[in-house]
Amino acid sequence: MMNLQRFIPQVSKRNLLIVAAAVWLFAGLMLFIRGINMYFSHGGTYDTSIIIIVFFGIIFYFGVFLKVSNKHIQRILSLENELVPFYQFFNKRSYLMMALMITLGITLRKTEIVSPDYLGSFYMTMGIPLVISALKFLFKRFGKSSAILQK
Repeated sequence: MMNLQRFIPQVSKRNLLIVAAAVWLFAGLMLFIRGINMYFSHGGTYDTSIIIIVFFGIIFYFGVFLKVSNKHIQRILSLENELVPFYQFFNKRSYLMMALMITLGITLRKTEIVSPDYLGSFYMTMGIPLVISALKFLFKRFGKSSAILQK
């Protein structure tokens, strides 16, 4: 039987942090930009709502995403092999969670069960902690310390 493992791109554990950062940054920016478009195309205005969205995005980072990103960073750095498949920035449970969240987001958007302006606010609120988490991965990879991103 052919060994397919040799065809899967391998990266160092430290560079896997860059792959993770890229995925989290892409997801965060995609959600934030889609949220902005939904919010403003359905009557949203530059008022205190944006300040509240940013506030709750930052709170959500410290309440949930800081712990999650720390767990992923520790898991990546504790992988046994120095070279690992590029897709190991997530474990199986995280891939399942990501698939469920994407499915829920698309379902809510397509069915319009939730008003687009509220959904846009939610997308922006979720995009913020994803972007901050991506920065945390990059800071960890390049050895920079930032108190705002730490425990």
